[in-house]
Amino acid sequence: MEAFLLDLLKEYGYIILFFWSILEGEMGLIMGGIMSHTGDMNLYIAIFVAGLGGFAGDQIYFYIGRFNKGFIQRKLHKQRRKFAIAHLLLKKYGWPIIFMQRYLYGLRTVIPMSIGITKYPAKKFALINLLSAWAWAAITITPAYLLGEEILGILEWAKEHWYFALPFAALFIVAVTAYFKKLEKRILEKQHARRTRRNASGQH
Repeated sequence: MEAFLLDLLKEYGYIILFFWSILEGEMGLIMGGIMSHTGDMNLYIAIFVAGLGGFAGDQIYFYIGRFNKGFIQRKLHKQRRKFAIAHLLLKKYGWPIIFMQRYLYGLRTVIPMSIGITKYPAKKFALINLLSAWAWAAITITPAYLLGEEILGILEWAKEHWYFALPFAALFIVAVTAYFKKLEKRILEKQHARRTRRNASGQH
């Protein structure tokens, strides 16, 4: 099975990387970096393809926000807090949030949809999104390419010692999730405090 998957990656690596990048998966980009290290992919083509995939993914979410308000209303009801944070970040940072959102766990699909809801120019979003996607691909793939041997060694160790690796991976995921939830809460609390101060000063 492992040999089959490796053969599949070697033969259709760029296609898999493109569609994996649409889903914003860093694991796919790390795979592209490792395969560039082993010579099964070209580093520059991998960055180019992954960037196009990331660009396509965010364009899809942007146009869902622009043309499918019914879906957004359902999504908004389920993830009201994330949409509120996305609007706050867009209002505070403007266009740089398009670069930042790829590194914000839990907000990477919400922010493009939130921008799509607004009257933000579609052409401007597409240009910034494309540059952001290529930067994201380069920042993620290049270290995996340079550290390919070390990453392969860690993966080999994890395969042999899965009983240690699985609990460690689960703990890491829980810690990252908890951190970003705490960050979301802090952003909303700060915004609430600002509104409270504005309302208090307005009454005086």
